[in-house]
Amino acid sequence: MADIPSSATGTQAGGVKYATRDKTYFEKRGLQRYAGIWSLWALGVGAVISGHFSGWNFGFATGGWGGMLVAGVIIAIMYLGLTFSIAEMSPALPHTGAAYSFARSSMGPWGGFVTGLFENVEYVLTPAVICTFISAYFGSITGLDTSLYPVLWIVFYAIFLALNIFGVALSYKVTLAVTLISLAGLAFFYISAFGHIDFSRWALNIAPDGSELPEGGGDWFPKGFGGVLATLPFAVWLFLAIEQVPLAAEESVDPKRDMPRGIMLGFATLALSAFLVVLLNPSIAGVGSFALGSSLEPALDGIRAMFPDVSWATSAFGVVALIGLVASFHTILYAQGRQVYSLSRAGYFPSALSETHAKYKTPHFAMIAGAALGLGVMLVIWYANGGGGSGETQLGDDIIGSVLLNMAVFGAMLSYIAQAVSFIILRRKLPNIERPFRSPVGVPGAVVTIIIAAVTLGYQIQDPNFFKGVIWVIVWCAVGIVYFALVGRHKLILSPEEEFALEHAKK
Repeated sequence: MADIPSSATGTQAGGVKYATRDKTYFEKRGLQRYAGIWSLWALGVGAVISGHFSGWNFGFATGGWGGMLVAGVIIAIMYLGLTFSIAEMSPALPHTGAAYSFARSSMGPWGGFVTGLFENVEYVLTPAVICTFISAYFGSITGLDTSLYPVLWIVFYAIFLALNIFGVALSYKVTLAVTLISLAGLAFFYISAFGHIDFSRWALNIAPDGSELPEGGGDWFPKGFGGVLATLPFAVWLFLAIEQVPLAAEESVDPKRDMPRGIMLGFATLALSAFLVVLLNPSIAGVGSFALGSSLEPALDGIRAMFPDVSWATSAFGVVALIGLVASFHTILYAQGRQVYSLSRAGYFPSALSETHAKYKTPHFAMIAGAALGLGVMLVIWYANGGGGSGETQLGDDIIGSVLLNMAVFGAMLSYIAQAVSFIILRRKLPNIERPFRSPVGVPGAVVTIIIAAVTLGYQIQDPNFFKGVIWVIVWCAVGIVYFALVGRHKLILSPEEEFALEHAKK
């Protein structure tokens, strides 16, 4: 990376200033190229796959089975528009910054930073949500006292931070292995479920008032169309974080060729699995939509019901489900590190966070800082809700899982809107840049993404159970904006994303 030219060191549009850095700065922040198409596919699928074991099922409580199905279809359409958009933008702007990079080139430094903040909320909090599900599955398998869950969280964060730090190749190999194991476990689950389903009796067992119908046979939409819309935030969990794949752009061997293929193959894999889990899991005899509406381990509940006299089957699948959760935990920690790294390398966050490991070339400071923040939020909520006793602690675990899930989804929706807006602006503002892949749904697909994401946000805000979480996201973003206005905007650095944006702003 060359030194910043003198023409870029003055005050730029948006009131930002660039600080001069020599080549040593970027040499200390180098990344290693390793990922091919299947590594990128595994990064996308692995990030999401935990959402097919836990989290999505809370939507049964708000919309019933039909509400969950239709919400899932609507959200799938939103993600189709989003993934096509980022599949076009990521090879055209192959930088680690991803959402921040897209917004920086389209909406300037303020737009880039605010978009980066939205995405930061998602990637800091999503691993924390997954960690609560990991503790639930692990506790179910081992009988671990729930009062020890915070210790378990710390252990998991430490182990998978280490795996992410000790080399890109190791991280991707772990990602591919755990993703394949998870998909194999889900395939076994789906095949087994076909012989145990009683759809009307179990999937349709929620009454309009939210109570259980002992004999089933209820409406597909017990809470009407309003229930469908209220379920949108939970359906997001079936796809949340596939958009992280572009964060690997500077570690991809050939991002212009492999990035679009990896993203779209990942989406297709997840869409098939999402349909199957929504159809089959609640239809299994002895399970049902009502019970799944509050379950932290819905897939494991299904295995227990299908194989009540085969204790080893429950334990074995519990391990597979745990691996699925680990797959997402591991891959989103990866994304979290790259997201913080990109913003700090450009000076939006403190630049010290962007130094990479001298031997392994991984952004270890960024990963540690993001993990510490996510773990800290978990612990604060845990002890604020009576952590310590078994009964109270389990309640605290439920609160962490549901509230943090909605906080992560809120940040993600804001990020999706910003990325879709970036796509539309880049089509108009930079029509002639090289685009190795063009979205077949184009601007209309991006508009649909914006509309669905905005509706999802609206229903999150209306839900009193999650409004506090939304407020804390707004507070985090407000603090970040104040920091950038007072400090960060005066210390920007000409990273690849900034260099690209400044060069094309002159054309």
